[in-house]
Amino acid sequence: MIAVLDVLRTAGRLLWRHWPVLLAWYAAGVLGRYVVIEAAGFVGAYNAVAGSLLLPLAILSRLVALVAMLLVVRDGMRQLDEISPLPEDAATRRRQFTDALLAGILPFFAFYAAWGFLREDAAAYSARALEVSAGLNFAAIVDETDAAGDGLAGALTLTPVTFAIVVVAFALRWVLKRSRERLPRWFGVVAAYLEAVWVYFAALVLSVAIESVAGWVQTRQGMVWLDDFRATVSSAFAPLAWVWEGIEWFVGEAGGIILLPLAWLTIAGVVYGQAVAPEPVPADSLGGEVGARLRSRYRSLPGRLRARLGDIWADLVSRFTPIGDAIVLMWRAGPVLIGGFVLLYTVLLAVQGWAEWGLLRLVGPHDLDEFWLVFDQVIFLVVPVLIEPIRIALVAGGYDAVIGRLVSRRAAAAPSSEPASAAPSDAADASA
Repeated sequence: MIAVLDVLRTAGRLLWRHWPVLLAWYAAGVLGRYVVIEAAGFVGAYNAVAGSLLLPLAILSRLVALVAMLLVVRDGMRQLDEISPLPEDAATRRRQFTDALLAGILPFFAFYAAWGFLREDAAAYSARALEVSAGLNFAAIVDETDAAGDGLAGALTLTPVTFAIVVVAFALRWVLKRSRERLPRWFGVVAAYLEAVWVYFAALVLSVAIESVAGWVQTRQGMVWLDDFRATVSSAFAPLAWVWEGIEWFVGEAGGIILLPLAWLTIAGVVYGQAVAPEPVPADSLGGEVGARLRSRYRSLPGRLRARLGDIWADLVSRFTPIGDAIVLMWRAGPVLIGGFVLLYTVLLAVQGWAEWGLLRLVGPHDLDEFWLVFDQVIFLVVPVLIEPIRIALVAGGYDAVIGRLVSRRAAAAPSSEPASAAPSDAADASA
């Protein structure tokens, strides 16, 4: 109960001090996403590859707004400030913003795709591209000319160009990372775009591959036998079917309720970058005899080739390390604090649902063509604009409480680990 109250107090203080700026940043992110999707759809009607290269900027605009919102409330997080005070010079703050943005791209894209936001952006992009493409086709029919564009209406399929985009974007991002100290600061924008491009297209390739495998599995005879067996057992023993459906419902609902707040807390941990890294596992102990043979063959490669492969591997691992560190930090905070945060986030989701329901009742019934098709996006944006600052304040308050729990545990464990006969100076050094 005390942990929940701490989270509420911190979130309330952050919201009271920063809600106008949080609201402005969220509105800027929504506006940037809308403008980019409109532009990408227009370009995609002419060339699907070019339009798809613009689409990651829509997600990146939301990420920039999210990182800015989390960093805006950074000065009010007292527990985090004790570990890592805010830098006073503007150059260091800009560098921290760029580092947080680059580190947050991978987890944010994963979160964005898992909760269907990426599908919504793709649908909005496709609708815009189809609209422009239909206009081009109509103009071509009237003028009796060939229709402009590549005929794909923005749709991008798996081709060698798709794989080449992933490889080239990743390679350029790697080169920029190695030459970061020698390049101007504005190259950070290019690095963020390249990171977003290769992650987006890699997610596209992975999603298409998973859908293909899932479709192949569903058409196998074994799956048909399994479905028939389940239907036979369910018809013969109805309570078993009720139990099975209840388990499926509970897993689906509980997964969304628990994983969504934890995903937000993980993104906060990646952005703030204060997670506790776990103890490294020696590489020589992994894989047993097979791993030893592979390491032996790897060491037989030329030194220059091993150095380049090591750099690429380290660059890949560095993208997942902050995510793992944030998860470890939440694990060490304990189930009581994390459970309290999940409860608070669930209450916020319920309030958001009630607010949306109440807003629709307040607006009332209107004509579809003359009202809803004109004002629907503005009306449906009212509740998110009001809820999002509260969400960010709650996530920041939860993360600050996690940091505070970890600091208090370390402070409580430090004196007990010292011998009773330790000198006062040694005890002071241990406490420091």
